[in-house]
Amino acid sequence: VRYGIPVVPGSDGAFTDSGAAQSAASQIGYPLLLKARSGGGGRGMRVVEDKAAFAGAFSQATREAVAAFSDGAIYLERFFPTVRHIEVQVLGDGKGGAVAFAERDCSVQRRHQKLVEETPSPAVDEALREELMAAAKRLTSGIAYEGAGTVEFILSPETHEAFFIEMNTRIQVEHPVTEALFGLDLVKAQFEIAAGADLYDIVSHDDRVGHAIEFRINAEDWRNDFRPSPGQILSWCPPGGTGVRLDTAIHERANVPPYYDSMIAKLINHGHDRSDAISKARAALDAFVCEGIETTIGFHRSLVESADFQSGGVHTRWVETNFLSI
Repeated sequence: VRYGIPVVPGSDGAFTDSGAAQSAASQIGYPLLLKARSGGGGRGMRVVEDKAAFAGAFSQATREAVAAFSDGAIYLERFFPTVRHIEVQVLGDGKGGAVAFAERDCSVQRRHQKLVEETPSPAVDEALREELMAAAKRLTSGIAYEGAGTVEFILSPETHEAFFIEMNTRIQVEHPVTEALFGLDLVKAQFEIAAGADLYDIVSHDDRVGHAIEFRINAEDWRNDFRPSPGQILSWCPPGGTGVRLDTAIHERANVPPYYDSMIAKLINHGHDRSDAISKARAALDAFVCEGIETTIGFHRSLVESADFQSGGVHTRWVETNFLSI
């Protein structure tokens, strides 16, 4: 608020007591989203439709947050049933200097877990883009942030209103799409900033070229409720070609353990426009061979053929309410 950034209506602090939280919930209004203070990855989050469901959902979110983060405190905020997840990559020099890049759209999600990210967003026009970038830059500069970070917003497709939700103070999984669009190495930029280099020497231009889409390849059986699928990779033949990038540590005979996050690769496709990027993604996914375990490659193959995805008409709950329910 201090930097003129609109925020989602919600609680000023986090709650551990259900009664106090429910009192605050009545002031904010339903439906509500419960969010773990120390959370991430969708853990410790619950949607509450009305007062009758509040106590049970709060108890569940608290238990999950304690188990995952050893911190059961829960924030409350208004829940928007249909939103897009929009984020702005930033770099700060720690002295008030800041650079913001065109937005990434991370609306293809399942249970608050991102599955696909792209830039620029098909739902953001130039006026809103400038507004989001300016807000992200004000925040980054105002707190004298140092390094790479992401300022995240939700966007209401109906009203075209954007609200700040959080800042991720780290490099993110989806940073390669920004790198592809701007010809940058964001990890290298972090080291250069830490070494005292001038921010504007690191970022010599901010011109974006084309469109980029990233697909998270997870070791999951997507046809069986995305059940984890650890095991040994028996055959591994990743795609290649112009505009295709694969970030992975996987190789043939590699073992995928059951103990960590299920993502085993990131497939990034860069085209001269969104249609071209989708076309390259379709060819890359069709050529991608991974045998021995179940993966989400097939899920993404189906996704790129979806009319809603091709038109950009998705939201953060679209995978669950539309795509998988077909």
